[in-house]
Amino acid sequence: MASELKDNIPPHNLEAEQAALGALLMDWGAFSEVITVLKAEHFYSFQNQIIYSAMTSLAKQNVHGDSLVLINELEHEGKIDQAGGAVYIMSLTDKVPTSANINYYIDIIIDCSTRRDLIKLSAELKSDSFDSTKDSRHLLEESEKKIFSLSYNNDTTKVHIMSDIVNDSISRIEKIKERNGELSGVPSGIVKLDTMTNGFQNSELIIIGARPSIGKTAFALSMMQTIAVEKNIPCGFFSLEMSYQSIGFRLLSQISRVQSSKFRSGYLSLAELQKLQDAAGRCYNSPLYIVDTPNMQLLDLRAMARRMKLNYGVKIIFIDYIGLISTDNPRAPVYESQSEISKSLKALARELDIPIVALCQVARDAEGQEPNLAQLRGSGSIEQDADVVLFLHRDRKTMEDENGKHLPQDAKCIVAKQRNGPTGDLEMIYFPLITKFENKSREDE
Repeated sequence: MASELKDNIPPHNLEAEQAALGALLMDWGAFSEVITVLKAEHFYSFQNQIIYSAMTSLAKQNVHGDSLVLINELEHEGKIDQAGGAVYIMSLTDKVPTSANINYYIDIIIDCSTRRDLIKLSAELKSDSFDSTKDSRHLLEESEKKIFSLSYNNDTTKVHIMSDIVNDSISRIEKIKERNGELSGVPSGIVKLDTMTNGFQNSELIIIGARPSIGKTAFALSMMQTIAVEKNIPCGFFSLEMSYQSIGFRLLSQISRVQSSKFRSGYLSLAELQKLQDAAGRCYNSPLYIVDTPNMQLLDLRAMARRMKLNYGVKIIFIDYIGLISTDNPRAPVYESQSEISKSLKALARELDIPIVALCQVARDAEGQEPNLAQLRGSGSIEQDADVVLFLHRDRKTMEDENGKHLPQDAKCIVAKQRNGPTGDLEMIYFPLITKFENKSREDE
């Protein structure tokens, strides 16, 4: 076997390549499955690439192949000599006693191909790194993207036949039934919202829109408390507006139900201090990962999101907020920048296969009214790219009791768009003292 890198020879295994080709010639019926996984470029040997390409051509013509048919096809293409000649092709079936181990041979071929791709990529990165005309941040982002692609996207496209689709659908329905109401996606903690969405689904871009100071960040943190603290689901949070210390204060306030303004003043009772200590204990080991870089570049955000997925296994990412993400061209019109950002975030959600929740401001004319899709900043692109669009609405003026304390306030979450589910309004309660949204009633929980 020659699968190890030795004397600068790229990883390869000619015996496995010959065995795979011979097995296919012995059992042509296996080609319908193999063709969706194995490609000609996976072969190291040029002549084996030509042979497999000819076999693929026969399969596409619905021709049942064997050694003689393959030789005839190669002669017709004028490539018989490049393929090693008729004697070499006839000898392929002698290289393998049975076709039963074909998947094993294919795994070896693809493994060697992946290693060669990594070596090639390493060489490209080394060459680009010495090129001083190329921006280092772009190089880093592109290299991470390519490596991530090799790590997570090694599976090739497969054609699914109807019988497989039906069986898979029935199996999924049975699993859903066995969950007894458990969500298929990441829970938000707002019961009626989770009922409508069945949780935030993988690969989806979710937009949360509202006017400033209505509670976009508070809503996101309320959901993150459920996700990371209560459900222990790894969660990433990009805070482009608030520092990580402010985020920490808000989370402790929400969990302990002690108003955050007392943290800075220091006027805490012993009971409140105990509540804070209990809250700290609850969230101390929570899998919540925060990046608080202001005006973060889009390419840096994408790179950091990939690292969060690889290093921490995050299942959902929040971004606060879209308007503070910088693009490579600061002079571009706002609409173009927002379009680039929304398309990039949607592509990132699909690449990482997790939900991405991005906060977004709505236009000034939505002040005091229930927002709608037309009022999203850069609405044309964001509305198109988003799978789910939520709007928050409440009265900006808060009520006080006889002691001057802010009272809980009715709030509304408007599901204005959902690509794969219903839309509508749902009621919530907003607690100004701890800046938290909760279910309308305990019965919801």
